[in-house]
Amino acid sequence: MAPPWVKSLKPSGPQGSELLKHEREQSNIPVDKLSEFLFTKEVLDRQKKILNILTAEKVFDKSQNYFNGREERFKTALARQKRMRQLAVRHQWTKDEYMMASELISEPGPYGLHVSMFLITLRDQGTPEQHKLFLEKAENYEIIGCYAQTELGHGSNVRGLETTATWNPDDKTFILHSPHLTASKWWIGSLGRTANHAVVMAQLIIDGKSYGPHPFVVQIRDLRTHEPLENIHVGDIGPKFGYNTMDNGFLLLNHVKIPHVNMLAKFSGVDPKTNKYVKPASASLVYGTLTWVRSTIVLQSGGVLARGVTIATRYAAVRRQFQDRDAKEDTGENQVLNYTMVQVRLLPLLAATFALHFTGRGMMDLYQENQKKMAGDVGKIAHTGRGPSPEELFPSTDLLADLHATSCGLKALASTTAAEGLEVCRRACGGHGYSSFSGIGSWYADYLPTTTWEGDNYMLTQQVARYLLKSARAVLKGNPSENDTTRIFRFFLSRRDMGAAFDVLGRDEDIVAAFAWRTSFLTFEALKHRDEEKNSWNSLLVDFWRLSTAHSQYLIVKNFYEALRSYSIAEELDPETIGIMHKLFRLYALHTLEREASEFFSSSAVTVRQIQLARTKAVMKLLEEIRPHAVRLVDSWNFPDWQLDSSLGRYDGKVYEDLFHRASELNPLNALTVDPYPESEVLVKKDERDKFRSKL
Repeated sequence: MAPPWVKSLKPSGPQGSELLKHEREQSNIPVDKLSEFLFTKEVLDRQKKILNILTAEKVFDKSQNYFNGREERFKTALARQKRMRQLAVRHQWTKDEYMMASELISEPGPYGLHVSMFLITLRDQGTPEQHKLFLEKAENYEIIGCYAQTELGHGSNVRGLETTATWNPDDKTFILHSPHLTASKWWIGSLGRTANHAVVMAQLIIDGKSYGPHPFVVQIRDLRTHEPLENIHVGDIGPKFGYNTMDNGFLLLNHVKIPHVNMLAKFSGVDPKTNKYVKPASASLVYGTLTWVRSTIVLQSGGVLARGVTIATRYAAVRRQFQDRDAKEDTGENQVLNYTMVQVRLLPLLAATFALHFTGRGMMDLYQENQKKMAGDVGKIAHTGRGPSPEELFPSTDLLADLHATSCGLKALASTTAAEGLEVCRRACGGHGYSSFSGIGSWYADYLPTTTWEGDNYMLTQQVARYLLKSARAVLKGNPSENDTTRIFRFFLSRRDMGAAFDVLGRDEDIVAAFAWRTSFLTFEALKHRDEEKNSWNSLLVDFWRLSTAHSQYLIVKNFYEALRSYSIAEELDPETIGIMHKLFRLYALHTLEREASEFFSSSAVTVRQIQLARTKAVMKLLEEIRPHAVRLVDSWNFPDWQLDSSLGRYDGKVYEDLFHRASELNPLNALTVDPYPESEVLVKKDERDKFRSKL
């Protein structure tokens, strides 16, 4: 432990708390009102209530999070998940309150797949009988489950899964089997050591014919001993780049027999009397869970990125390096946030956090609208024999096709923006950004899988391209559905010979129109390559990725713009704050336009001169105007210090004090006295870790 003379030392120069106080004083943004507009007072009150409950529990102490090894971190995470369940029962937490607790703890937990995919799949794809048999027990934690889809040899290509479920007409059972090593289920969260049941996605085989992947409930461990059942080999896949509080697992099945009722049969099944396959009323009905998960990822992406931006912005306001070369007098070292090279890295990301937040809200509204419509359509939809590609959905599910494509594209762009943005934030923190104490590195590592799960971000863009090409064909034939996509396509076709004349530097609505024009141009270019020039699908994949990115960027810009025009914003925020939000909108849009300049120019959405002015004038002026408000804007995200767990991102600015405290007082390695000499076989001369732990 540090001696008193060390504890009495303070950082040199202006204190971090003084610098952040000054930052907050130079802006009039009402942080509390902006927070309420973003999240509602109800959500903020919920956060405060749950935070008080969690911080009173010793098991949730975060002081050793950055020091523990993988095994210790997993055991701690399991203990926390058990306590969370106990607290949920004691306090009768709602689903939203439980999710709030998970967000505040901010680590993947061994119940993660049970709470999300296992319960959701049982609920959405099970029959009332199966709800009674499996769902009720799962909700009461009498059984713990996971969702076993990905295999060692197949991830995104679900149709290529190798695990089989063969129908046995003699005793009316299914026989699940892993025929090859690559059929091993892999990466399955909660499977490694925690789950005793799994929803296993396997190829349904009836009389030698495959009917594609279907979900089966399989018990994998004994409910009393928790040992694997016979003919089941299951375990943890080992350490990962991040996500090490979760026991991602593998699973091999050797002719494991399960009853007929274990095939989730809300949408399809096997008739035990005739031994025939019962087809789903509509292949599109199975999209519900996937679109919900992707929509949730979009909604959460703004907050994910905001954590990194909050930490980096606060630290950039506290950290001082070098002097302003053009300063007329010696003002000491300059705050890093004053350098335009830092501003151009952080402030567009700050704008992106709000853009993604409003887009996520719009995405969830679209999902809820679709759920209401689909609830009315169930039972009315006849099976068409078509496959589940978005291009092949029939007219009564046009909204679902739009939702599916939108969720695919926005999931890809939003999660990529968040993941890549977190790394930009880490590097903007300089050398200290590499320390675990920054709070960015571990958060980044834990978030990275989001760019590949629920659909690899590059693969998903093909789904968007299929939908846009289908919509473009319908517009050309004169029989399109009525939605925003076909509207912007029709406008483009009516004006493409005259060209566009969008005032992107002067009118917000013209910025949105320019993004829509670019999407339309790229769509009809791709359609020409595909339908007229007969280019192969594979040869166009890069074009499709660009098209999906363009369309998703249009949707984000459009959602941000519409949020700023909503009736509620005028009711809840003052004109000055709304003005700052409009500047954030323009910064996000024009910075994106500048980076994608070649496509905006080649589509004739803007001129070269407009691009030059956007880069040299508009963006730089917006950085200057937003800079004084940066700290208050990140404050509006309302992250408690306990949640951020960051030395660099502390609300009070005591960055260097906290860095030193963690290194000197909380680090168990400093409780070891080692023998450094090569001729000695002794490694540790004295181990005082027990004494160290007793003081924590």
